[in-house]
Amino acid sequence: MTFIEFKKALLDAEISLPKFSKLIKVSEKNIQSYKKKGEVPNTIAVIALSFATMHRHGIDYRTLVESLALQPKQKKGAGFAKNKKDKKSATEDVASDSATSQKPSH
Repeated sequence: MTFIEFKKALLDAEISLPKFSKLIKVSEKNIQSYKKKGEVPNTIAVIALSFATMHRHGIDYRTLVESLALQPKQKKGAGFAKNKKDKKSATEDVASDSATSQKPSH
C-alpha cells in the first residue's frame, strides 16, 4: 500500500495520523517515516484498511483497540546515556580501563 493510499484509508476511517499512531501505540515519527519510503508495511496497511472497513460498517474500532490495552514498544539497545550520571559513569569506566591497559612495560 502506498503512503497516499494509507492516508486515504485513514480519511475513510475518519482518524488523523496522530490519533492513529496513538491508538495503535506506534510513534507518529515512525509512521511519518514511511512517507519517504513511499509505502507502508503490510501490517500498518492491514490495520488502516480494517479501520476504514469497520468504520464504514458502523463498528467502533477505537473502543475495540483501546480494550486491548496495547503497550508502546520499548526501545532496546545501547543508545545514548539517559542522564549525566550514566554518561559520567560510562566515561569513568572507559578512562579506568584505558589507564590500566597503558601501564609502562619496564
